[in-house]
Amino acid sequence: MSRVRYTGFAAIVSGDPECTRYTDADILTEDGFILGFSKRGSEADQHEETVDCQGLIAYPGLINTHHHFFQACVRNLAGLDWTTLSVMEWLDRIYPIFARLNEDCFYHGSLVSLADLVKNGCTTAFDHQYCFPEHAGKRLIDRQFEAAELLGMRFHAGRGCNTLAREDGSTIPEAMRETTEAFLDDCVRLIETYHDGSPGSMRQVVVAPCQPINSLPDTFAEAARLARHYGVSLHTHLGEGETAGMRARYGMDSLDWCAQHAFLGEDVWLAHGWEFGTAEIATLAATGTGISHCPAPVYLVGEAVTAVPAMIAAGVRVSLGVDGQASNDGSNLAECIRLAYLLQCLNAGQHAHTVPTPYDFLRMGASGGADCLNRSDLGELAVGKAADFFAIDSQRLDRAGAIHSPGSLPAKVGLGGPVDLTVVAGQIVWRNGEFPGLDEAQLAAEANQVFSRTLGDVAHSYGEASSDGL
Repeated sequence: MSRVRYTGFAAIVSGDPECTRYTDADILTEDGFILGFSKRGSEADQHEETVDCQGLIAYPGLINTHHHFFQACVRNLAGLDWTTLSVMEWLDRIYPIFARLNEDCFYHGSLVSLADLVKNGCTTAFDHQYCFPEHAGKRLIDRQFEAAELLGMRFHAGRGCNTLAREDGSTIPEAMRETTEAFLDDCVRLIETYHDGSPGSMRQVVVAPCQPINSLPDTFAEAARLARHYGVSLHTHLGEGETAGMRARYGMDSLDWCAQHAFLGEDVWLAHGWEFGTAEIATLAATGTGISHCPAPVYLVGEAVTAVPAMIAAGVRVSLGVDGQASNDGSNLAECIRLAYLLQCLNAGQHAHTVPTPYDFLRMGASGGADCLNRSDLGELAVGKAADFFAIDSQRLDRAGAIHSPGSLPAKVGLGGPVDLTVVAGQIVWRNGEFPGLDEAQLAAEANQVFSRTLGDVAHSYGEASSDGL
């Protein structure tokens, strides 16, 4: 039995629908779950470990529902900016770069992305890994689980794929294209090796073909069949610029196409959805299909804004994702809470529904993520839930005058830098600027070495001109 008392919080924001808040309180955890709450100064049991949290405000751990870890190695390349490219044009340019990555790139890309998430309060991450260059082998997701374990992160691995040949209309280089059979075989291997559906699970697998526009129809139909046989979730990109292409190819919108292939339902959530209007939102609500809203790419692409207020009003499950770092350049989910809130406020005049409250956006980043991942054990600070939370210092000067409503702070004010404490399954994974037991500088140096060795010429081609300024 492992019992830990996190003691002396200035406030604990539960993340529940009622906005329950505890003041001057402790969180008692046991074996990775929340055992209870008590007033600060309650006498500790002799078998408890205690952690001093004086002056901190605790929040439920954030849950990222859409990402592409491997893209960490192509961040901040000027030639890959979205400003002059459509989504499909951007994919056509960047996929040949992705096709060059090797196994080490995928491991270090995962480590970089997970570290950024952990530093900023994220405790559970889903990654949509659809890039499987032939030369890189098939153990790429295995290496992702390895990276998550090193950092103590709760990880849902999305096994993606692209199966449509380029000559048939996809944007996929041949080196990245897989067969449906190979994809399904690896899904089975990963599910049987790693998937744990029990409460408190640290590892789960999601069947996640990349997107209909770049896949064969049988890939989606067979993926749905396989996932339901094993009782795992499904995920894909949808409503992010592919609709016109799907209409031209199949004579129907992509959401209707997914319905035709049984790829909607309570075990499905979709990334983006900024092309979805009233009819599509009604379909999402009727089928129980969730959405991962990724606000950062919306700012970059300049396309339609995901109709989050309408989705919430219709009862659609909505969560938040950072998206890949080629379309975000970071992995900060806490930042995305504020971006999502500000984006909807900016767009308020374009829809009939009231913008959700700042607290609602915090909940999208926590319980909304749990809903989309079908994790009833996550998303709130409550007795019996997993002991996943982050905390920030309420006594910093830049927060003076801004702590009246702690539940609104992440969306309305923003966190403005790494959090002070991140706890996963009752264990500290980030505290006071350090990953306990890990040498961050060494990990960063190793990642940079791998990325430079693999893509140094790309960085030179797309980067800024070299100059010593003299």
